[in-house]
Amino acid sequence: MPVSYPREIAIFGGMHKRLKNIIALSLPLQFLLIRWMAASPEWVEQWYSRGLYPYLSGFFRGLYGWVPFSVGDLLYLGLLGAFFVWLVRNRSAIRKNFAGFLRDLAAGFAVLHFTFYLLWGMNYFRVPLGEHLGMKETYTGEELSQTARFLALRANALQQSLSGDSISPVELPYSEAEIRQKTIDAYQSLGEEFPGFRYRHPSLKNSLISTALTYMGYGGYLNPFTAEAQVNARLPLFRYPVVCGHEVGHQLGYSAENETNFIGYLVTERNPDPYFRYTAAAYGLGYCLAEIDRRDSLERKQIVGTLNAGVRANYAQMQAFWEAYENPLEPVFKALFNRYLEVNRQKDGIKSYNRVVSLLVDYHRQELQITPDPDGP
Repeated sequence: MPVSYPREIAIFGGMHKRLKNIIALSLPLQFLLIRWMAASPEWVEQWYSRGLYPYLSGFFRGLYGWVPFSVGDLLYLGLLGAFFVWLVRNRSAIRKNFAGFLRDLAAGFAVLHFTFYLLWGMNYFRVPLGEHLGMKETYTGEELSQTARFLALRANALQQSLSGDSISPVELPYSEAEIRQKTIDAYQSLGEEFPGFRYRHPSLKNSLISTALTYMGYGGYLNPFTAEAQVNARLPLFRYPVVCGHEVGHQLGYSAENETNFIGYLVTERNPDPYFRYTAAAYGLGYCLAEIDRRDSLERKQIVGTLNAGVRANYAQMQAFWEAYENPLEPVFKALFNRYLEVNRQKDGIKSYNRVVSLLVDYHRQELQITPDPDGP
């Protein structure tokens, strides 16, 4: 006769065994359903990203946005703590019926998997932002070079204007709360030009687990279950505005990291505040320089050599910040996140962040009077 652990210690309490079996066995069907929907980005765009999702996200942002702290962080911490306590208290019963324990874990994962894709995850399969905005996502080396040099000139001019000299790093004179509010205000203006970026019921907060995020190497994240945009409170203010813009981009249903990198750049660059425009210029330039370095390290050195000492000092601040938190587990977290992105149709994984360069080049084409090359790479 099979051993079963007592009803009062089962993960799902008194839930009937047959129902738990059905939920666990739904996982393969969920995988197949998601693959089927992922093959129809136009359908996802119309019925989910522009249909159901805005209502779901708006509801949860309205529900939790007014709370001054992260409800999602507390939810994660509470569930994780409760699960470990449960494991310790019921380790004997688990050993007696390990198959039942695995079944309950599968059922729990099935519920989380379904909820994740219902509340946000289907956005991974929508029409790409560049296609939606009519942007050309190819460029030549010369176009990349022109864009980088343009951003370098802009960063130099703004840095000197804000610091009063060319050697002092820019220090943003705002609190994190003020930066978040300025980001929200900028989205209101951007939404008038691009309706897809309209931001109602704001829910943009510092994360309660910012120290953990820093050790993992993350600047922020979107909680898909509470629709809260979380920003790493330990970030230097030099990078904070663009990360705020990036995470709100996720809130609005744009999942691809290169797209939200561009949205974060766009909303910060369009902000009338010169401090925001400086952080945007330096942010975009950083990605362009990284791509140039992959192609021609000498040209990267030449462009860096044209930067004011104050701009380089701001970059050095960011580098020192991340180096101070380097640890053996960071590559593990990055590898897990890389696999997560690959599973969700971002084939370049973490490297997809760098694909923002094509959007940056196209965005500045008209300003630089660059003629797109139809035979770009």
